[in-house]
Amino acid sequence: MKSLKALSLESIKDIRKMAKSNKYDYQVTQDNSTWSVKIVRRVTAKKSMVSKSQEGFTSETEAKEWGEKQLTLFLEKLSKRNKNNAEKRK
Repeated sequence: MKSLKALSLESIKDIRKMAKSNKYDYQVTQDNSTWSVKIVRRVTAKKSMVSKSQEGFTSETEAKEWGEKQLTLFLEKLSKRNKNNAEKRK
């Protein structure tokens, strides 16, 4: 493994971006003939929490599309809320 001194600035930024993007993700699971999607928040290294879920999709692709769309909407909404709260603190 490379030391931190050997890593370039760009690779360090990429590592930080990866770490941030792993906090929220979506999971697609199959229940008999239907598919369900969960938006999951990583609380700790061992614990995850479901933030939003939807069941009853007829296909995996439909479920994935919903998961991707809802995850982006969820993260945008979270970002706006965080910015508003930061402005209120000033």
